[in-house]
Amino acid sequence: MSTVTFDTLKFVKTLEASGIENNQAEAIATAYRDASNDQELVTKKDLQIELQPLKLMLGIIIGGIVALIVKTFF
Repeated sequence: MSTVTFDTLKFVKTLEASGIENNQAEAIATAYRDASNDQELVTKKDLQIELQPLKLMLGIIIGGIVALIVKTFF
């Protein structure tokens, strides 16, 4: 899985610029960083690996349906 970097200092400075006190801004930034670190991100490569078996199964199902249709009408 991949990780996303989070600039807490920039986040704190943005919060302070909007009028939030320093200690509150730091607490918010820490809480946000901790919450976002708990999430796992899925990359395109991860999705491709997961979709390979589904594509194979779909191909087999479509092939079976086509075979049944051909057998029924011909």
